[in-house]
Amino acid sequence: MALSSPGTGSDTGAPDSATATGSPAAPRPTRGLLPLLLAGNTAMYALYIGVPGMLLALQIEAIDPADKVANFGLVSGISAIFATVFNPVAGALSDRSGRRNPWILAGGLLALPVMLLLGSVHTILLVTIAWCLGQAVMNIYQAALTSVVPDRIPLASRGKASAAVGLGLPVGSTIGALVGAAFSEHYRTGYLVFGAIVAATAVLFTACAREERMAPKAPLPVRQQLAAFGSALRNHDFRWAFIGRALLILGYFSVAGFQLYILKDHTVLPAGLSPEEAVAILMPVNSVAMVVSTVLGGWLSDRFDRRKLFVGASAVLAAVALLVPAVSDSWAAMLAFSVVNGLGFGCYMAVDTALVTMVLPKAEDAARDMGVLNVANAGPQIVAPFVASLIVSLSGGYTALFLIAAVLSVLGALAVRPIRGVR
Repeated sequence: MALSSPGTGSDTGAPDSATATGSPAAPRPTRGLLPLLLAGNTAMYALYIGVPGMLLALQIEAIDPADKVANFGLVSGISAIFATVFNPVAGALSDRSGRRNPWILAGGLLALPVMLLLGSVHTILLVTIAWCLGQAVMNIYQAALTSVVPDRIPLASRGKASAAVGLGLPVGSTIGALVGAAFSEHYRTGYLVFGAIVAATAVLFTACAREERMAPKAPLPVRQQLAAFGSALRNHDFRWAFIGRALLILGYFSVAGFQLYILKDHTVLPAGLSPEEAVAILMPVNSVAMVVSTVLGGWLSDRFDRRKLFVGASAVLAAVALLVPAVSDSWAAMLAFSVVNGLGFGCYMAVDTALVTMVLPKAEDAARDMGVLNVANAGPQIVAPFVASLIVSLSGGYTALFLIAAVLSVLGALAVRPIRGVR
């Protein structure tokens, strides 16, 4: 997953003066773009949280309860490969076409029939195929939506804008958890609700956020396209931003992807509280903390012009959060984890998104390079389910998983130190 960061202002005005190296000359942001991007990200994260975090986990458990952890890891890992492939490819295609809106609309509308398909299958193989298609269409939508940021937002505003759009993660997570819990016994209806939310939001965004067509790029041979994807990682600052994001996301999703199973098999819940109800409680708690840290982190990073400090500190805080359930299996420990994790992860994603837009190697390849960066989001999600299920199987529980995820978060904090072009 990746966050978008817009701004507000007049429609698609003339560009400002050239920005720093590696960033585009940003036009005045479109009036009303900020709430539209917030809505777009909210819908995306509602599906990303509600489907794999609740409906898909329950569906897989119903199909094969004995091997739910291994099967969930397999389905999540294979489908994440599609996310990794489709995100940069879709970004490059939108660069070539000179448009973002058609890709946002296509990905959003396709989410509805794909969610219908996912709710209609009853074997692990078919669930895998259907969720792979879901990852593909959602990453077409996500790549184009993310690319609006470097197209339209001035550098000086990207911290506040990232924070504003970063609210899509906590708000979307809450909606995803509540909708998922509401339809936990009716998978097909729940999947359709998520697909409808994304489709409706895509229509709203493309109808209201008019865009100025960019000059389309000439097609390149496949070999040159592959080389172009790799060229971004040869840039020193971009490479370290990529590494830091990958490590943090790997640690985060090693735990987040298995939250329902953690509540079922690790946490001692109060009498009368089901794991599904516990998810519906934890997500709003996490979201409130995330909202606070997202807004404050983005604003303060702009105010003091210190992106690396906030990114590193928030990654360390995320590591501290992971230690809490490692030392205690109580419900209170999970509540504390949700609060501290929300504070750390919310600030990290808001400020790191702003940092990344400042180290893009080439303005004319912004969408492609943001797609490459999004591999640092999707790629670890390929590894995380396999690694997490292996750790849980070998250790016989989730404590080792929390500890390893904490170490990865600390390494992610250290990875931003070598970046030279941003303070």
